[in-house]
Amino acid sequence: MHSLHPLFFPSSVAIIGASSDPERIGGRPLRFLVEAGFAGALYPVNRSGAAEIQGLPAFASLADVPGAVDHAIVAVPVPGVEAALQDCARKGVKVVQVFTAGFAEADAAGAELQARLVRICKEAGMRMVGPNALGLLNPSAKFYATFSTALNGLRPKPGVIGMATQSGAFGSAAYGMATLRGIGLSRVIATGNEADVDVAECIDYLADDADTRVICAALEACKDGARLRAALRKAAAAGKPVVIMKIGRTEVGAAAAATHTGSLAGNDAIYDAVFAECGAHRAASIEEMLDIAHLCAVTGQLPANERIGIMTGSGGIGILMADDASELGMALPPITTGSADALRELLPFAVPANPYDTTAQVTAVPDGVARVLDAMLLPGSPFGTLFAYLAHVGLSPSRFASTEQRMIEIRAAHPDRPLVLVMLSEQGVTERLEAAGVAVFADPSRAVRAVAGAARMARLRREMRSDSPAASGSEPLPQAATEAEAKALLGAAGIPVLPEQTCTSAASAARAADGMGYPVVAKIVSADIPHKTEVGGVLVGLADAGAVAAAYDTLMARAAERAPQARIDGVLIAPMVRGGVETIIGVHMDPVFGPMVMFGLGGTAVELFKDVAFASAPLTPAQAMSLVDAVRSSALLKGWRGGPAYDTRALADALSRLSEFALRHADHLAGIDINPFVVKPQGGVCLDALISMRQAPVNPNPREHA
Repeated sequence: MHSLHPLFFPSSVAIIGASSDPERIGGRPLRFLVEAGFAGALYPVNRSGAAEIQGLPAFASLADVPGAVDHAIVAVPVPGVEAALQDCARKGVKVVQVFTAGFAEADAAGAELQARLVRICKEAGMRMVGPNALGLLNPSAKFYATFSTALNGLRPKPGVIGMATQSGAFGSAAYGMATLRGIGLSRVIATGNEADVDVAECIDYLADDADTRVICAALEACKDGARLRAALRKAAAAGKPVVIMKIGRTEVGAAAAATHTGSLAGNDAIYDAVFAECGAHRAASIEEMLDIAHLCAVTGQLPANERIGIMTGSGGIGILMADDASELGMALPPITTGSADALRELLPFAVPANPYDTTAQVTAVPDGVARVLDAMLLPGSPFGTLFAYLAHVGLSPSRFASTEQRMIEIRAAHPDRPLVLVMLSEQGVTERLEAAGVAVFADPSRAVRAVAGAARMARLRREMRSDSPAASGSEPLPQAATEAEAKALLGAAGIPVLPEQTCTSAASAARAADGMGYPVVAKIVSADIPHKTEVGGVLVGLADAGAVAAAYDTLMARAAERAPQARIDGVLIAPMVRGGVETIIGVHMDPVFGPMVMFGLGGTAVELFKDVAFASAPLTPAQAMSLVDAVRSSALLKGWRGGPAYDTRALADALSRLSEFALRHADHLAGIDINPFVVKPQGGVCLDALISMRQAPVNPNPREHA
């Protein structure tokens, strides 16, 4: 049994700090449990000595409670929380929720107190949610163990969508929105400060949970990247879609997340990469998250492909949906010849295109809508999902009854093809259709967006790596403070570099250039000047020995003037590379997820448009090629508009070798930048490199949980 099972299925619950006032934090969970008819034993605990609380026998201490207690809720002020957990440990409580705030999210003293709570739980073998947690729900067991005021006005119903969020406010907003839309939920949990139980472990639990078929999750930060990766991959292996949100996408949002949770928010682009690698779809809003989750819950599947067919009685709506689909990367393939012939026979005046506009004459054909859909789904149909825009016919159940039944029959006849109806409909109509696996949306754009997200998730899962990222290595790394030292290390790792030479006099620089051939480039070499152009430390196009000697003197003079404290090793002389496409390749040593390989095209625009992609190390050349393809501007490497094609295989090989190098030395690296790596029609070469070292070896995947 999963260690989180008692959180959702307790036989007995103690509320420590229970209140007779049903509006107080200690009173709400007791009221919600009583009102819902929770069948387990409820034990209000309050040191006031009251004989009863909210009509139930009360106890002055947990020790006074007769028998075992599976689950405890702690809702007492900060100074009393530690003693409450010690009481829980002595009582043999299996799981505890700490609602109280004022711990690691507040200050250093709160962080130390939170650490003591963790030690108590570990020593007792007791799991803890929180502190600063809002609570959890298990509608099927009528277990509403939360103080969220959302339950004052609604009661989530049982369903197949599980939800795990770090933020309580986010979670209550999400399940409130779901409940108002009639979406049922299996389990809901808000993890708060995550001193013990985190969202990743909740995803792991939901992947095992028989009642959960779709998982929604929201993170502010992640402390254990390996645990999150493993949980997402476990859900994918179980065939359970995961729709996930990462709060704190912007620099401002990330700073707010760190303040709120006492955790680092991490690099947002890294989260994008990790989610995608693990087969999860990242939603941009709660609405999108719920739309995709509900679609998956209703249809019970992910689309087989990203190709859609659209039947519409309105040309305008069809065009709108086609525009949305195109922007989201969905394809609208032509209707097959067999389907086109059948449609012409059925509706001679309608053009058999995709979207297929039936015009108003479809209403004059007996069973017209269903026959059109049958024709579009003839053998050989390319559509992974079929949409039907039916306006507002669902608002008249009696007139729609025969069509409703035919929609259910079509869905049953094509169980591998999700059928999505876009229409306004009466609640009973919607419920009957969705019970039969036919999804219903009122808004055409939201319908397309939901299908696009589900189809993308299916593609990500088909493309998932069979291997998990390898453990980071601790192989020692020689000093690489300068460009020359960095290139020497990277060259030894198999990354192409130029035959260069560091020179300590004008004469030796000229001799080195004579041996290389002209033109050449001269660069200042200093560990204290990582960005050479800022001090005028690079001269290009040097065509003869005299120019090289003069360049040496110029660079040394500029360094002395503009960086007088810098230690100068000399001047690097290198052959000048002409042509090719400048790219940036590098490694970001993420404190949560470990070494992440970066790729983007070079130039100043890369920082402006942030058109870069990341992938977990190590990478095979094929995986590296996928990383290159993930960058929109990489089209410039592939013969853009009649231009030359460049050697992307050499680029992918360099990325793969860089990833292996970074993984071997991960405990000693802070980051690697190769900027630029020039890709030629044949081959590629590193023109500049910077390797940043850690001050001391650090494990990039800390395991902070029991």
